[in-house]
Amino acid sequence: MSITFSPTVSRAAQRDINDLKQKVDAFTNGQMTDEQFRKFRLARGVYGQRQAGVQMIRIKLPYGRITADQLVRIADVSDRYATGNLHATTRQDIQLHFVKLADSPQLWAELEDVGITLKEACGNTVRNVTGSARAGIDPEEPFDVSPYAHAIYAYFLRNPICQDMGRKFKIALSSSERDSAYGYMHDIGLIPRVQNGKRGFKVLLAGGLGAQPFAAQTATEFIGEDQIIPFIEAVIRVFDRYGERTKRHKARMKYLLNDIGLDEFLNRVQLEWTALRTKELAVGSLPFTVVSEEPRPEASGYQPGSEDTAFNTWFTTNVFEQKQAGWYAVQLRVLLGDMSSDTARALAQVVKQYAGDDIRVTVNQGYLLRYVRPENLVALHQALDALGLAEPGFDTTADITTCPGTDTCNLAITSSYGITRALEEMMKDEFPDIVYNTDIKIKISGCMNGCGQHSVANIGFHGSSIKNGAYVLPALQVLLGGGFNAEGVGQMGDKVIKLPTKRGPAALRTLFNDYEANAFDGEYYNNYYGRQGKNYFYTLLKPLADLKTVQDSDYVDWDHTEQYATEVGVGECAGVMLDLVATTLDEATDKLGWATEAQEDGRWADAIYHAYNVFVTGAKAALMSRDVPTNTQHGIVSDFDREFAGAAGFHTDESAFKSLVFSINRNEPTEAFAGTFISEATQFLAAVRAYRTRQIQLEGMPELKELVQAQDS
Repeated sequence: MSITFSPTVSRAAQRDINDLKQKVDAFTNGQMTDEQFRKFRLARGVYGQRQAGVQMIRIKLPYGRITADQLVRIADVSDRYATGNLHATTRQDIQLHFVKLADSPQLWAELEDVGITLKEACGNTVRNVTGSARAGIDPEEPFDVSPYAHAIYAYFLRNPICQDMGRKFKIALSSSERDSAYGYMHDIGLIPRVQNGKRGFKVLLAGGLGAQPFAAQTATEFIGEDQIIPFIEAVIRVFDRYGERTKRHKARMKYLLNDIGLDEFLNRVQLEWTALRTKELAVGSLPFTVVSEEPRPEASGYQPGSEDTAFNTWFTTNVFEQKQAGWYAVQLRVLLGDMSSDTARALAQVVKQYAGDDIRVTVNQGYLLRYVRPENLVALHQALDALGLAEPGFDTTADITTCPGTDTCNLAITSSYGITRALEEMMKDEFPDIVYNTDIKIKISGCMNGCGQHSVANIGFHGSSIKNGAYVLPALQVLLGGGFNAEGVGQMGDKVIKLPTKRGPAALRTLFNDYEANAFDGEYYNNYYGRQGKNYFYTLLKPLADLKTVQDSDYVDWDHTEQYATEVGVGECAGVMLDLVATTLDEATDKLGWATEAQEDGRWADAIYHAYNVFVTGAKAALMSRDVPTNTQHGIVSDFDREFAGAAGFHTDESAFKSLVFSINRNEPTEAFAGTFISEATQFLAAVRAYRTRQIQLEGMPELKELVQAQDS
């Protein structure tokens, strides 16, 4: 069955969607292995679930921006192909669950009709570019970072330098020095600054979460706005070239920087500069539309005259005046980040009536509306309250960030949703004023990987398990001291203690009571944690970790009735038997086709990088044929240069192959160089294929080997 496209879907998107449809059919008919298909579908936003036979679809919303009509379209496709639920994520995406694989191409086509993509929402690509939801209206911002976030997203979408990296790559732009987009935990974090009247950014490099979180290092205190995209491209090229590819848990850029050091990393960035597609890119010259209104100073400083306590609390915690005087932004707190499709459609109508057509999904899984007139706030509050979207305490301690956990995720160990509900209910009942506290953030993940960003929470939890004799309990690892301290410094939390998950509410209650009793007046939680020290909090919580006092209920996870058992979901890491050399050569052939196509289109830089990947992939295949281990791209080229020097059909002098391949960095991306480089790559791939044919004639058909890749993350 063919895909139906509207006239608004771009040719590039149509090609991507048709490719997905062809691969889905091939996989369904047994013409592709699980692993071959998995790598392909992830880069198209199609992600495996814990449940067999269904997929999670990740919808990529750059810097969280979405229009009312786009929100309606997502709600419509959720009804048509998923469960009627929209899950907002910490990366400002929206996810749909329980989608049939066969439906994913048409679902994507219907989203592209309104300008929404799935491309590179998952996989080893540049993931969704996130940004402060307040960008463009933040009273503290030096300028709006939204156009820069959009330009970065557009520049790297379908860019050949980031289609096959060793691991994912994450970029965030904050609107001010407060770093509300958590740039310090990203591969690249950007903080806007103005220096001598010129716009630019402070650049943070190589942060990351997961089992071993790293805070980013400062690459530069200021880089001009027209240099930021070229700089990011050079960084990605270094990561692509030198990043780990064998040990997946060590393949993020944070490990590369840790291994070679910041100075050496930046030296390698400079070596890439000659080969960049563009050395300067003025974002202001690129097309970008923004919703804006003229200031209304006569409406500035609005204070509610209502005696409605619910409205007044909501106004205090969820509303702020924009930098555009007299206009107000309204923030929506959404439990678990989940919104029904009916609610989403109704919200879209509310936005059209009362706000600007520019909704932002926030990093704490809520939504932000902008350009609301103060005289409409009471009516807006009533409309939101009718939808269940007027809960006060947005981005306060009461507003917990969480991932889906074992509800849908393959990697989760315990229920995140259940413990989140329990903690929020406890806080509402016992600490009602917590909706006014903004210096303690609580974040929860179902495992150590960090989708709920527990490492950057002042109080964080991640799912785990504890063995007690012959039985296993669902558990929470408690982390303290992440997030920001009073000085605005971003920190990674310390693992303090592990305890049964059913004791999570008691642990949080203990932490709150201790803070209230012993902190100095006005002392931020992280400063209090630093003053008391990790051992103090370990001792404080240790009684709750005592397994001598466990009850039957401790063996049952939140939202469950059965006894807990550690359970890996329907995995995506099952091994398959392949001729790995032949498969790798097929990949090289595909890349040569992309190089030729880019050359024909006049995209010289893209053509050159595809040709570079032909050399790397072909060399990898040749090394594999001799059972030589392969890892980084730089290592593959070096090892091939040494191993095959003097072999029939290849270079005669050692270092000649390295010199040829890395000439990519010594030449401008011109038409002439593209032609020469692609010609050399074509000859090289033919030589590798000829070598492989001779090898099989002499040694016989190869033994099939197991290909195993790690699960989605």
